[in-house]
Amino acid sequence: MNGWQWMRVAKRRFPLTVGVLYALYAFNTFAADEVARSPYGADDEVGALSALDDASRLAILSRIGSGRTYDLSVANFPGMPGLVHLGMGDPDFHMWMTHTPDGLAVEGINITGKEHPADLYDDAVIMSSHTGTHIDAINHLGYDDKIWNGFERHRFLGNKGWRKAGSDTIPPIITRGVLIDVARYKNVAVLPDSYVITPADLEGALGAQGITLQAQDAVLIRTGRMTLWPDPKRYVPHSPGIAYDGAHWLIERGAIVLGADTMTVERLPIEGKAVHAYVFAERGVCLIENLWLEDLARDQVYEFALVAAPIKMRGATGSSLRPLAFMLRAED
Repeated sequence: MNGWQWMRVAKRRFPLTVGVLYALYAFNTFAADEVARSPYGADDEVGALSALDDASRLAILSRIGSGRTYDLSVANFPGMPGLVHLGMGDPDFHMWMTHTPDGLAVEGINITGKEHPADLYDDAVIMSSHTGTHIDAINHLGYDDKIWNGFERHRFLGNKGWRKAGSDTIPPIITRGVLIDVARYKNVAVLPDSYVITPADLEGALGAQGITLQAQDAVLIRTGRMTLWPDPKRYVPHSPGIAYDGAHWLIERGAIVLGADTMTVERLPIEGKAVHAYVFAERGVCLIENLWLEDLARDQVYEFALVAAPIKMRGATGSSLRPLAFMLRAED
């Protein structure tokens, strides 16, 4: 007898408790740790962003009512907060000069000729693909050796990255952005360490802002954590954020991208079902992390056109991103 057959028997024998049992069984079935197949077909590597098209991009761009630009990214620099401060062994951001006038003189290199000499300055960087303001691709996490849409690790993961669902597949994101300022709603400068943002918090903040979520929204959550940037000891550990319930609530209401002004979007330490695993493997939704939301919050801009595109690093699980927000006119 399978679970649903047992429920039908229980409904006849235990009518007072079957409702609770049914709900628990249904929830556990829904929350199974299994990768989902994409509704956009067996070849889909993009997930929820597949919903964006020329018509939807034009619709939001045509509502831009001002040239005022909000830059939602942070600067990258040596010593900045990063995964290295979570003790995960990832490389710190490092930058050095590869060419300088003095160095070239010592090396006897003159690329512009003696008649019109010019000074040359070049540099190089080493960093994790999850450094600074960045987007996580949907190949970032999965279950049982598979990622979104059932792509199998042993078939598609080489020594130089994934051959499926990398940051190079993420299309330009041009859609309606919504800021949910949970810190303002809770009347604090920054949410407490490890605070779990609940669906009630999200709903309450949206109500206070007079905003309703729509299909194809990019939802950006402000915790106030950027007021601690760039101190890695204060910014990185014990981050507030959403948990599984909050992620599910937002995606069910139309969100196709989730972001926050924190390292991980989700609350640290992770307890229960990880938001990262759920959104990538089960919903095909990307995360944007380390967003600068202070200017939007200061001006109480809760609805805007979001324009962002990652660097196309083939097969990478994440990529640097410079999101820009533009104020919108009211809809006709």
